[in-house]
Amino acid sequence: MKNIAILGSTGSIGRNTLNVVEQFPERFRVVALAAGRNIDLLAEQIQRHRPKLVAVFDQQLARDLMGRVEPATDLHVLAGGEGYQQVAACPEADMVLSAMVGAAGLEPTLSAVRAGKDVALANKETLVMAGALVMEEVRKNGVRLLPVDSEHSAIFQAMEGNRRKDVKRILLTASGGPFLNMTMEQLQSVTPNQALAHPNWVMGPKITIDSATLMNKGLEVIEAKWLFDEPVDKIEVHIHPQSVVHSMVEYVDGSVIAQMGIPDMRSPIAYALAYPSRLPLDLPPLDLFSLKTLTFLEPDLSRFPCLDLAFAACRTGGSMPAVLNAANEVAVQAFLDRRIPFTGIARLVGEAMEEHVVEPAGELEELLEADNWARRRTEESIGGMRFQPS
Repeated sequence: MKNIAILGSTGSIGRNTLNVVEQFPERFRVVALAAGRNIDLLAEQIQRHRPKLVAVFDQQLARDLMGRVEPATDLHVLAGGEGYQQVAACPEADMVLSAMVGAAGLEPTLSAVRAGKDVALANKETLVMAGALVMEEVRKNGVRLLPVDSEHSAIFQAMEGNRRKDVKRILLTASGGPFLNMTMEQLQSVTPNQALAHPNWVMGPKITIDSATLMNKGLEVIEAKWLFDEPVDKIEVHIHPQSVVHSMVEYVDGSVIAQMGIPDMRSPIAYALAYPSRLPLDLPPLDLFSLKTLTFLEPDLSRFPCLDLAFAACRTGGSMPAVLNAANEVAVQAFLDRRIPFTGIARLVGEAMEEHVVEPAGELEELLEADNWARRRTEESIGGMRFQPS
């Protein structure tokens, strides 16, 4: 029996993780949950899984949550950043599924690693912001960091049984999002509702917008650099609209190993939870005969500059990836709030990067300061009415 703590239990990854857990009650038990503000769904999850420890965004939500669950003397409800970190370091947990959205997931994930927990990582921002620091802690504490993103799970699987020194290239695939064939003029007037309609995947709003701008793929490039200890120049991105080939690894002898499957996050989640075992999931099979065609395209960086910005941040290193991520988080929320146009996301991120004075990626506090600077700077740009809503 493996005891699981879930950071971000009410989000898309968290819900899919609980779905996998429910299919295999003899293998997994939920001992701790952390969520943000969706206490209605969290209360249902508590009633169903009976965790001992729960954390929510603030004290008021903690009080409200206690009023929605049946009295249980062994349930402890915490709040805020400290609460999230306590869930991550829960003594009973064998593995922590890190699926909080954005930079908020960094410190709890670090807490899990430092507490000696294996981590199933769905929060890519952890490695984008502090890859060197996190990977050093992983090595120091002797834990496993297993990828949950479908692309990184695919790379992980394609590397299994092969020598890392034989890797020639990592080939990340991207669906291209809903605007793959739009012109620059059309992109100017994209609405949040249009951007949230992903053609293949069901995800939370932030990652869905990132998919539409290709920033998500850029963040995955940085994550791949740290997860697989490969230089950025050995990582490429290719548009693959069918989302069947989740990523590929090319070796020095010319062999290319690809991992394929239907676009369903339960597959990579289950692989991370049960590794090295594979679980018999009740999912539709991949029918390549009916699909018939798999297409691959080069990304158009003139229409989707966020990908180019992410590559630049990765090559620069230091505090720049943290600035990229923070400016993007603020800009994406501003777009969802209809305060800026879709194309304003890349512009705001680019301006923050241009103004940032890069610092070495040293201590966590320095990276968090870079994150805070980028958030303030981006909010000031938006507040100065430098953009008009579409």
